[in-house]
Amino acid sequence: MVVVNKPLLDEARTIFTDLGYTVTDLGSELRAERKWRIVYVTADDPDEVTEDVDLRCFITNEDRASRLREELLARGPDYDWAVMSVGDDGYDVLHPQSSQALPT
Repeated sequence: MVVVNKPLLDEARTIFTDLGYTVTDLGSELRAERKWRIVYVTADDPDEVTEDVDLRCFITNEDRASRLREELLARGPDYDWAVMSVGDDGYDVLHPQSSQALPT
């Protein structure tokens, strides 16, 4: 059974909605859509997702974000991805191509 971290998904829903995406709840993840772009948003655990998507965002707490990024880099999934790090001061986005978070 997959444990769903609702507070992180709630954070993601708010962030993506504020960015102009239409967000749909899919149970253990979210689907965020804007124009041609569809991003599947998963709370924290990359081992529990299907790889049949083009864009995926993993949302996690800031203390786990760098480690999650490293795990994804080592795994090398077949889709474009980013890690969204959520903390008391907002959020940062960690991409596979950069070594540092992008300020938001």
